[in-house]
Amino acid sequence: MGKKGIHVLIGPLLFFIVYNVPIAGLSEEGQAVLASTLWIAYWWIAEALDLAITSLLPIIIFPLSGALRIEDVTASYGHPFIYLFMGGFILGLAIQKWNLHKRIAFSIIRLTGTSEKMVILGFLLATAFLSMWLSNTATAIMLLPIGTSVIEHFKNRQPFSKNLMLSVAYGASIGGMSTLIGSPPNIILAGIVQSSLGIEITFVGWMLFAFPLSCVLLFITWLYLTHYKEDKLALNKLLVIEPLPPISEAEKRVLYVFLFVAFMWVTRSFIWVKFVPKLDDTIIAITGALLLFLIPSGRSARERLMNWEVAKSLPWGVLLIFGAGLAIANGFSATDLTVWIGESLNGARILPSFLFVLVVIASINFLTEITSNTATASMMLPVLIALGTVLELDVIALLVGATLACSCAFMLPVATPPNAIVFSSGYLNLKDMMRTGFWLNIISIIVIYLFVSFAGSWLIV
Repeated sequence: MGKKGIHVLIGPLLFFIVYNVPIAGLSEEGQAVLASTLWIAYWWIAEALDLAITSLLPIIIFPLSGALRIEDVTASYGHPFIYLFMGGFILGLAIQKWNLHKRIAFSIIRLTGTSEKMVILGFLLATAFLSMWLSNTATAIMLLPIGTSVIEHFKNRQPFSKNLMLSVAYGASIGGMSTLIGSPPNIILAGIVQSSLGIEITFVGWMLFAFPLSCVLLFITWLYLTHYKEDKLALNKLLVIEPLPPISEAEKRVLYVFLFVAFMWVTRSFIWVKFVPKLDDTIIAITGALLLFLIPSGRSARERLMNWEVAKSLPWGVLLIFGAGLAIANGFSATDLTVWIGESLNGARILPSFLFVLVVIASINFLTEITSNTATASMMLPVLIALGTVLELDVIALLVGATLACSCAFMLPVATPPNAIVFSSGYLNLKDMMRTGFWLNIISIIVIYLFVSFAGSWLIV
């Protein structure tokens, strides 16, 4: 039996032990949720099966173990925030389909200048901006060939080449923190907070907090990646490597839909709610997606900006992981498990609250170097709700700090898809990424801690 086969067996074994050993002070339903969550969490961490396949487990073991009714479990997979994410994915696919992303990237790079340090800044900003709206993985894939063409054109100069590659990876992760749809942990947080605490985190509320934080991290990352003596050779040729054709009618129409959706998200909570009280971020996202299927491309009467052949390439696995995370959170809140965990961890009271928050942020930051950030958020946020309540902390601030830490794994190629994508280019070695990423991990922990401590949750909700 191979290593993966052993991991497959350990998951249900953990479930069987926890489910059958009497646990004082915990109801049968709470014990079933705990046993089921341990099975799911182990398979996620060990990657015994694909993360998305493991995410189907709650539909089977929660009802059969008595943890939750099947209706309550499957409802988590149809949560409104899943459709918010889906709408964002479709918008991102349309931007890719018509190469609008390439135009945006080159426009930002042209604006920043042509010295080595300014080109790195341009790639950081272009990647970050795109990953605010597209998946981090798709953004890194899109920017990688642009970056490699620059490196090859200028003879693979060091440290410019490796730092340019790192700017793509880090820009994608940091930019994704800025919006609810930018990174899966963000939308998982919003869903869990709404289902467990009855609090809505709006699109604009999240941006008011996370966008400034992302800007600070991007600036620090740029300073860090460019703290070397620059080769003064101008990079003017960069701007004509791949001259872009005039903007097409289809690109313009996708851009109009994108701007419409972004405008509605940003203004919904303080303008449109007065006129359309039922309007929410999910309805706006799906409206934008449907518009893409309805609006002609301008090339022919029958062709639309989006079609199902492209749309069906949605990352459905991410949506399943999100649904599983919400099912786990639902299990925690619907039983006495949250209270039991809180009482069991009363010993954490000996830690000062500031130190506890810092330890949580640092632990999750380094944990996601070896686990999926989506799975980490799904596993840890329900537990942190219990801990935060027992320790009388600002629970929202604690959850936000943990969520942002999930997106700040900069050390290892396996930590995030953007890291793996740029590492595969061959312009980086493991030592480069670990050395640079370790200090960025430390910096991100400090920045996140300062933001959640001094800005608090009042900006978000």
